[in-house]
Parts: sequence; C-alpha cells; structure tokens
Amino acid sequence: MGQYSIVLERIAEKQIKLHFKSGDKASIKRINQIFEELKSTPYSGIGSPEALKYSLSKFWSRKINQKDRMIYKVEEDIVTVFIISAMGHYSDK
Repeated sequence: MGQYSIVLERIAEKQIKLHFKSGDKASIKRINQIFEELKSTPYSGIGSPEALKYSLSKFWSRKINQKDRMIYKVEEDIVTVFIISAMGHYSDK
C-alpha cells in the first residue's frame, strides 16, 4: 500500500499545538515519530498501537507520553489517517 495521508481534526490540531507550545521535547519528538509511522504503517510501530474496543472500535490509539494518547481512525478506501485527539486518555472521556 502507498503512503497514507494524515488529516487533523480541529480539536487534535489544537491539542498538538498545545504539546508544541508546552516545550515538552519528549512528547514533541514522539508526536513527530508517530506522524512519520502513520504515513506508512498505521497499525504497528512506536507508541504501542492498540485497536480500541466497544463504542470506539473503529479507532486506534498510540501513547504520546504517560498521560496522553493519540486517537486516530484509518480509512483504507481513501488511504487516509484521521487524527481525532492528541491529549488525555480515551478512558478520561
């Protein structure tokens, strides 16, 4: 399969900007690494990719840091990864 496109939902874009603004170099580095991997391998790689369950069963999660997860959905038919959230933990919702 070719390269996946990455689309940031508005809330995820704001959250990622907050990560960058915070100056947390480890989180910024991890976000950049996750973006690079999502382009080619959205189901494996760093951040312990995990398919979510129940009402979130169409979504995946990767660890950014101890308290934050990147939540995303992969649309294979249009080869696109939609980033839904980049702060908090899905159990916080």
